[in-house]
Amino acid sequence: MQKLLLTISGLALALTMSAQTVSSPDGNIQVNLSVNGEGTPLYNVTFKGVKVIEDSPLGLNTSVGDFTKGLSLQKTGEPTKVEGSYDLTNGKKAHFTFSANELTTTYAQGNNPAFDVIFHVDNNNVAFRYMMHKQGRRQDRLSCMVSNETTAFTMPQGTKTFLCPQMGPQGGFARTAPSYETYYEYDAEMGKNGQGRGYTFPALFREEVQMPTGKKNAKQTQNVWVMLCETGVDGTYCGSRLECKNNQYSIAYPEDAEFGGVGTSAPGIMLPGYTPWRTITIGTSLKPMAETSIMWDLVKPRYEASQNYKYGRSVWSWIIRMDASCNYDEQKEYIDFAANLGWEYILIDALWDTNIGYDRMEELVKYARSKNVGVYLWYNSNGYWNDAPQGPRGKLHLMIERHKEMAWLKKAGVKGLKIDFVGSDKQQTMQLYEEIMADANDYGLEIIFHGCTLPRGWERMYPNFVACEAVRASENLSFGQHDNDIEALAATIHPVLRNAVGNMDFGGSALNKYYSKNNQRGNHRVTSDVYALATAILFQTPVQNFALAPNNLTDAPAWAINFMRSVPTTWKDINFIDGYPGKFIVMARQATDGTWYVAGVNANKEPLTVTIPLTMFSVGQNIKLYLNDNVTTTTVSKKQTITVTIPSNGGVVINN
Repeated sequence: MQKLLLTISGLALALTMSAQTVSSPDGNIQVNLSVNGEGTPLYNVTFKGVKVIEDSPLGLNTSVGDFTKGLSLQKTGEPTKVEGSYDLTNGKKAHFTFSANELTTTYAQGNNPAFDVIFHVDNNNVAFRYMMHKQGRRQDRLSCMVSNETTAFTMPQGTKTFLCPQMGPQGGFARTAPSYETYYEYDAEMGKNGQGRGYTFPALFREEVQMPTGKKNAKQTQNVWVMLCETGVDGTYCGSRLECKNNQYSIAYPEDAEFGGVGTSAPGIMLPGYTPWRTITIGTSLKPMAETSIMWDLVKPRYEASQNYKYGRSVWSWIIRMDASCNYDEQKEYIDFAANLGWEYILIDALWDTNIGYDRMEELVKYARSKNVGVYLWYNSNGYWNDAPQGPRGKLHLMIERHKEMAWLKKAGVKGLKIDFVGSDKQQTMQLYEEIMADANDYGLEIIFHGCTLPRGWERMYPNFVACEAVRASENLSFGQHDNDIEALAATIHPVLRNAVGNMDFGGSALNKYYSKNNQRGNHRVTSDVYALATAILFQTPVQNFALAPNNLTDAPAWAINFMRSVPTTWKDINFIDGYPGKFIVMARQATDGTWYVAGVNANKEPLTVTIPLTMFSVGQNIKLYLNDNVTTTTVSKKQTITVTIPSNGGVVINN
């Protein structure tokens, strides 16, 4: 009898250990853990009782063992509450607080622990990462290579996707790809695998589900949005992408040919050691995506800021006048332009080392300083991994040369760098990103990356980090008419996807009609001037390289120039209002001085009538309304709403 009781007790314990759950503080999100018959750990995610991530595998295949099957749930702790708060002067919001429940589970092969999975669940997000244990009979294996993961996200049948295909390695301009610069696909079916190489992070999905209404047994069809990403990627791991098979999106590592074929696609980690966090953001609207803080909640600063970094607006000649403008006289003209606008910076782009030279650049920086304008300089990242010819090149990829160059930059008074052509997600590339930012901090330099990867929590991890491009950005508006024709379409997705997870250096808000110096020929804008103002609010990064040109002082509307003179680039708060990727978006940001800006764009072929809540303003308060390429003043009604009709390819801006 006693033996039978022990057997029943052991069976009950095994059943308990094989299935665990952790929920969000409000109970709406629940993660359910189990192990299948092959010993593969599984998880699924429910939202308000509806399964939004179906059973999906977990596991790591490493040089010290295949931990994708033959596993058992060895032990689990109780969910614990975690809370925190922090300031983020270079992010989309000045102050963040979070509250979540965390659960750690240990999976073993035989009696030996393989890895822990740590789940972090708040009211809008699920995040998880692995902690690999020491391995070997005497736990003397203190490092390993992770060849692949089985980590996946299984979406319900019928889910629609909003994804950016991964670029092939060593393709594009001068073998600089991949660089996160392909076109998004809108409301696409599952089952495709991009251009054969999967998709980049972040990834957005729309599920049509039967959601409880709150009435007895009543349900209604409702959209549930799910955004996938990762955070906390640094030199200790690689960046990842998603590969699709049917309705399952699996973690995939960089391709071998990336970074000139140098370095391994498999990350190496010390044991015990952690992988990055994979994140899942969930909501019945796009508000949780636009406003999420999960990318920064889970990371810590890697070093202290060497100084109080300053942000602001920047002029940039290249986007309108291209390579030919990178000469002393035209850059001086743009410095005067920045001073006229009251802006803080000028970005001097590629070829300055040959067209201006180091000695005259020191003169130019000194002249800019006399006008209260700081200087950013463009650099080519490359050593051996691409053939991009623009200079300066060969200055940043090795530590000794990098320190020499940065010492000169500090001496000259340069404020920051735009570093281009860093196209890879390999661990070796992540180490280069991290080393450049850490070294730059020693010399008081801010950093923007172009032709690059997605920032993954870097705004908090690296205090002198400003932004990454990692998007099909404004340069393509200059290169081809097609990107101009779909400019508004792209603007409807960036604030709720790419820009939602990290600062985005788009370089837009052009007021030229044409992308040329004389403003009379070349690729032309189809968007309105108010649209240009709206994207200055919708697109977020603390140093904005705007596409204005000196001729705009006379050929652009005075109301548009006056708005751009005072447009902020750092924010206190954010409020998503409404939108649908590929159709329209309306959202609001509060500047650090307390001023609210509401901005929207319409990508539909027809005018769009929307009612916008104005609860951020007081009843009776006078507000400026930018609409139909005009500005008027109106008063906030008692209803604290306003109904406007936004023209196709147009925008709306409201501020007090």
